[in-house]
Amino acid sequence: MKLITVFTPAYNRAFCLDQLYISLIGQTNQDFKWLIIDDGSSDNTRGLVQSWMDEAKIEIQYIYQDNQGMHGGHNTAYKNIDTELNVCIDSDDFMPLDAIEKILKFWKKNENNNVAGIIGLDAYQNGNIIGCKIPDSIKYSRLNDLYNIHNVTGDKKLVLRTEVVKEFPAYPIYESEKLVPLGTLYLMIDSKYEFLCLNEVLCIVEYLEDGSSRNIFKQYRKSPRGFGYARIVKMKYSSSLKVKFNAAVQLVSSAIFAKRIKLLFESPYPFLTLIAIPFGILLSIYIVFKTRKNN
Repeated sequence: MKLITVFTPAYNRAFCLDQLYISLIGQTNQDFKWLIIDDGSSDNTRGLVQSWMDEAKIEIQYIYQDNQGMHGGHNTAYKNIDTELNVCIDSDDFMPLDAIEKILKFWKKNENNNVAGIIGLDAYQNGNIIGCKIPDSIKYSRLNDLYNIHNVTGDKKLVLRTEVVKEFPAYPIYESEKLVPLGTLYLMIDSKYEFLCLNEVLCIVEYLEDGSSRNIFKQYRKSPRGFGYARIVKMKYSSSLKVKFNAAVQLVSSAIFAKRIKLLFESPYPFLTLIAIPFGILLSIYIVFKTRKNN
């Protein structure tokens, strides 16, 4: 059995998946499988992946499902992964040719059942690290501590132990919504486990114009229940009063866009949420202004 699964949720990404495929067949260590979750694509994703499976250069598993959004793709991946480790590489990203080798070498040397996995680095195609590196003195860290205590910045790549992921609930699926922030799972994992820190680039990132990171205000309006769930999780697991209050403000905004005031009653901090109501109303007005302006 392979040691790690690289999984990729994909929705109409046939035009860019080949970049990732080329990086995977070129890996210096082939002890991995590639799991592609086709999230209801209407383009040639199925045919393209089948052609790669026919080439048999790497082990590929393909699963098609009705469109559920990125988080639904992650849910399906986690249900089907049977390797010890897993890492998500998005359809518009790719891996340095020695990334799998570095992950597995590092894991075999530092393997630890008390950690959630590995935190590595993301970089742009020009080689610049996204944000900053992890201080060399930090061998173990919770994700939250990395940002809020050690002042590390920028997106980082998580390699997760599959056994740990399965301890926590799947992302909820809401009718007519396509996004639940992925960070909710990581926040829950972070409340229980530390990560090993690896100061190596594991993923080369490109932010496409139609990616969720480019359209965050629109997503707030399109997936208010998904974001509401994320705010509730953040309030529950964060140790910072400031973070809790900001999440309460955003929860109020989510309740307004969802037209579900009872969402506020799910808050783990009712009084804080009550105080946040006027600020949440102002945030909603601002989001409406920004999305109309962008249109």
